[in-house]
Amino acid sequence: MKVRLEWKYRSSKGVETVFRSDEMAAAQGVQIAEDIERTKRVKELLFIDSYDDSIWTMKEMKAYLKSIETEPHDITVYFDGGFDIGNRKTGLGCVIYYSQNGKSYRLRQNAQLDGLVSNNEAEFAALHLCLQELEFMEVRNIPVRFSGDSKIVINGMSGEWPVIEADLVRWADRIEEKISRMGIRADYELIPRKENFEADRLATQALKGIEITGTSSV
Repeated sequence: MKVRLEWKYRSSKGVETVFRSDEMAAAQGVQIAEDIERTKRVKELLFIDSYDDSIWTMKEMKAYLKSIETEPHDITVYFDGGFDIGNRKTGLGCVIYYSQNGKSYRLRQNAQLDGLVSNNEAEFAALHLCLQELEFMEVRNIPVRFSGDSKIVINGMSGEWPVIEADLVRWADRIEEKISRMGIRADYELIPRKENFEADRLATQALKGIEITGTSSV
């Protein structure tokens, strides 16, 4: 979860004003909020959820962070799809970074598919593979950031662009249905291709028939 802090400050002479922070991870927000409260000049301090502008108190935010501590959270997903027009093979790459029990992990998974018709379809299929992995991890009812270099997928899933082609509409519908069923609050981020190198490499390895799967600490 990404949040912004908003707090009312009272000076030693009783003058009050309101300060607002930049966006940050919720856990980091709690640390900063605790430091702010030590000044003894805070009249009111709130957490604003960057996703839907919902308001949380310090007590509520600490309870939320405690409740998800043992589950995967702070999840960022990288996906990429590759299509070999010569042999009609598709390679999918998925990388998931997450925190659990106070530690950070990276999951890598790839897959090879037949029957797709374009690189754009491969990109949607890669995103769907990532959702399958999140489902295996039992991710439910939390924010997830999906990062990829495919404009048609990122802009299409975020609603910035319409998805028109029938093959792609079917994938988009499957993805939206799964996200809704899992209660995921999806945040889509378009990144440069060089920042998506891990998922790209996994997709390329899948096209070569090299299977990669595993989770490691980071």
